[in-house]
Amino acid sequence: MARRQDIDGSMSVPTFYGKELRWKREAAGLSLEGFLEGSFYGKTYLSDIERGERRMPLDLARHADRLLGTDGFFERHCEDVRKARRGPHAAYFEKVLEAERHAETIEEWCPVTVPGLLQTAAYARALVRSAHPAASDEWVEEKVTARLARGRLFGDDHETPEYWAILHESVITEPLLAAPDMTVQLDHIAELADRHRITPQIVPRRCGAYPLMAASIKVMDFPDAPPLIYTEASYSGGTIDDPALVKQYRKAYDRLRAVALSPDTSLAMIKAAAEDSRNGKHPDRLE
Repeated sequence: MARRQDIDGSMSVPTFYGKELRWKREAAGLSLEGFLEGSFYGKTYLSDIERGERRMPLDLARHADRLLGTDGFFERHCEDVRKARRGPHAAYFEKVLEAERHAETIEEWCPVTVPGLLQTAAYARALVRSAHPAASDEWVEEKVTARLARGRLFGDDHETPEYWAILHESVITEPLLAAPDMTVQLDHIAELADRHRITPQIVPRRCGAYPLMAASIKVMDFPDAPPLIYTEASYSGGTIDDPALVKQYRKAYDRLRAVALSPDTSLAMIKAAAEDSRNGKHPDRLE
């Protein structure tokens, strides 16, 4: 039988319950693989939970309670782990922040703004300030710094997830920033694409009706867990893991990708828009 080690109650909530899960699993004589039998998760996912690096989803918490006979302990405390904050991001975004770091593929559609993972400081600052006009400068800068940190996924020293970003043409031709800052933002997207860190596509303005016109979504696939969908509005967001809904969103995103221009054509347009911005030109549409 496994010998229980004292668990430090001062540690973070995810770490506390991760260690508790590991102790109960080992006390039951179960390997990672044995514990996961009958679930949809891989052993890397479970190992990350036990180290406090990922949070336990509700279905896995219920699986743990059934398998370990813990009388609903992990299901009851799953909400504590979910509520545990990790930095200045909005509470509803915490699950996505964690998921981005472990995703194998991220596919995003933002119809009106540059996606957060691709934003420069000036662009992020403008969006945060527009959403919170009365916030202090210090609070805004904290949010901007946290958003920029997410972009480190595309650093040379990081195993980059495959990332697709579909943008509407208006995001490029109707800039939120003045020319110097918008030039930097467009150059940043082009530079990431040139380094093969991202694949951008553009939905042209005159394409007519298209899927997901009224939605901003992120589709994340993992090597060791079921896929996850994230949808967002101005002051709220939510994750979707129901298989039927995930499948419906997945099909809609694939149809949207079929409407979008090719990656090569899209990148050429982004570079042309950056050059126009650099030269003080403001075209009505991309050509």
